[in-house]
Formats: sequence, structure tokens, C-alpha cells
Amino acid sequence: MIVNPQFFNYRLIIGSLIVALAVLTVFSYSNYQSITSHQQFLEQEKKLVESELSQMISQYDEVTLKNEIINISLQDAKSETKLALDSLMLLKSDLKVISNFKTQLISLRYKNKKQFNQIDSLETIRKQLEADKYEAYKEIEKQKFTNSELVKENKLLTKNLEKGALLTANSFNADAYKSVLGKPIKTKKAENAESIKVCFILAENALTEKGEKDLYIQIVNPKNNVMADKGAINFGDSSLIYSLKKTVDYNNDVVDICVDVKADPNDQPLTEGIYYVNVFYKDRKLGSTKVYLN
Repeated sequence: MIVNPQFFNYRLIIGSLIVALAVLTVFSYSNYQSITSHQQFLEQEKKLVESELSQMISQYDEVTLKNEIINISLQDAKSETKLALDSLMLLKSDLKVISNFKTQLISLRYKNKKQFNQIDSLETIRKQLEADKYEAYKEIEKQKFTNSELVKENKLLTKNLEKGALLTANSFNADAYKSVLGKPIKTKKAENAESIKVCFILAENALTEKGEKDLYIQIVNPKNNVMADKGAINFGDSSLIYSLKKTVDYNNDVVDICVDVKADPNDQPLTEGIYYVNVFYKDRKLGSTKVYLN
């Protein structure tokens, strides 16, 4: 069998080309897969960086503080993070871009951590201040209650002292008298009576203010008129019609007092019945007694 050398060469060349084409196809396919895989990796990395930047922005949005300085710092950090995210979203995924943004992300993470550590510290301080404020409030309320009770006790004590310092009297007694040869003689007869003698005792009281005390004796006859009417004296909104005024120098000791209230001519003869005798210091009644004349 005779082989044509030229035909053999063609077959050899064609075979080589087929092998080369197959190798090139395999290489191209392998390279395409590698590029595709690399691109997918870059896209995934880009999305991870975008996701972390978005989470940082959300963290900043969730924080509300009354501290103006920290708020300004947070807004600056948020703006920087948002700018990085916007820039990353506009750029194509490439290794240099991703590397740059990863470096920037590390810096932003550090700032983020520092900011939130500061916020945590401030929150701890705020909570402690709130707790201290609440304790102080409770102490103030407790002190207010104590002061209120002390005020009540002081008012009660003052009231008791004032009450204890009041001028008091006892042993009230009254009798009608007529004059016989210049001498006073006790009588029960209304037609004979010319005066009513009133006696009583001012009690000892160390709390009462010393000094002159104006005492007012009032005798009301059976017709409900004041005997020996000397007019009225006013004490604020009240007034007193009295029969006789007696001024006593009081020195906190017991004082025996007797006064003779003479009937006016227009009172005589005295009317039969009960005569009510009242003794006043200012507008306060110290005591009373009565006399019956027939």
C-alpha cells in the first residue's frame, strides 16, 4: 500500500489543530469558571460589606440620647458610614474596591465600638443618677413627711401652750346686799337689794403673761337687761356690755377678787328672779354664777 506523504501531513496538521482546539476550549472553560467564581466571590464580599454598613446605620438610628455632644458625634459617624455604603453601592465589584472598603470597614467598626462603649458608659451613669435621684426623692418625701408631722406637733404644742397660758378663774360666788346704818347686810329680797357683790379667784399660772388684766363683770337681770350698764367694749368682731370693769395686777400667783356692783337708780327696786353673773377677760368668759332674789 502506497501512502501519500502530503495527505499524511494534512492529517497530522488537522489532528494537532483539533488537539490544540480541545486544549484551548478546556482552558477557556476552566478560565471562565474561575473568573465567574471570582466575580461571585467579589459580589458576595461586596454584599457582606454593604450588609454590615447597613446594620451600623440601623444601630445609629435606634440610639436616642439627650447628650448633645454625643449626638453630634453619632451623627458624624452615621454620615461617614452612610457615605461609605452609598459609594460602595455605586462602584463595580473589584478586588481593589472591596479591599479598600474592607479597610474602611475595619476603621468604622472601631469607631462604632468606641461610640457604643461610650454610650453604654453614659447609660450606666444615667441609670445610676436616676437611682440616686429616686433615692434622693424618697428621702426628700420622707423629710417632708417628717417636717409635716413636726409642724403638726409644733402647732399642737403651741396650741397647748397657748391654752395652758390662758388666765383662769374659779370659786365664783355672788350675793345681794343692802345697806343698814352704813353697813352692808346680805339679803335675798329684791326690793331691799342695792348691790350685788361678786367674788372669785384668779388661779396661779406660771405660763400666763404677767401684768395688768382688765376683767369685766356682767350681771344680767331677769328681764335680760344688763344691770348697772356701763356700755359696750369691742373685741374684734364681738362686743360686750358690762356692769363693772376691774383691773388686776397679775404676777402668776393666786389673786382673790371681790367687787361690789351697785344698782343704778333706774334698776331699783330690783326685779324678783334669777340674776346671772358672768366674768370676762377680754372676750373670753372665765366663769359664771347666779343669784336668786325673791
